[in-house]
Amino acid sequence: MGILSLFGVGGKATEEEKFWKWFQKHSNDIFHFERDREKVFEKLTTALTNVNKDLTFEFSPVRENGKREFVISAGGIKSAFSSVESLCQAAPDFEKWIVVAYRQRRSPLNELSIGDVTVKAEDVYFQLYPDGDKLGVVLFFEHFSQDEYPLYGNLGYLFLDESLGEYDVETKLGFIEFQNTSSSHFEGARPLSSLAEQVDAFYANSSIQG
Repeated sequence: MGILSLFGVGGKATEEEKFWKWFQKHSNDIFHFERDREKVFEKLTTALTNVNKDLTFEFSPVRENGKREFVISAGGIKSAFSSVESLCQAAPDFEKWIVVAYRQRRSPLNELSIGDVTVKAEDVYFQLYPDGDKLGVVLFFEHFSQDEYPLYGNLGYLFLDESLGEYDVETKLGFIEFQNTSSSHFEGARPLSSLAEQVDAFYANSSIQG
């Protein structure tokens, strides 16, 4: 959608149009968010909440072409997918921004930290299991415990998003569980770096058979 059609007169502006008009006005401050991260993130979060309370965001570093990616995410909540898509479809062309729907796959996978806990991707393993027409997945962490389930659950979903991308996590995976590497189910587990290949192969084969 172009700038003129987005900001033109006539008709009541949608929440998506209001958001992009606000974003355009504050684009420079957002691009240089490191100057006042807390203030910029607070205002951006409020603006996204006006579209859908479940929307969240990520920024890429500045690329060699002088642009940043602005990733609009549903935070892993499938009911918010339509809001992600409608907001991204309404985005105008920006000189310094590339608007991206959903958290995308990353290669290589990053290590992730929450609070004082940091986990390297190479220390995470998985097993896949049939779950109807989807795949269930178990992620294994060396220091996982039920007492720390919220922490490792958050890390686990972030690692899955890094591995498969947010959209595929929500649409191609069935059950998702987390266990310790001492689990009796750990034998034969594969490194997380091969998860995308395994999932893609399963759905490619299902498509051929279908």
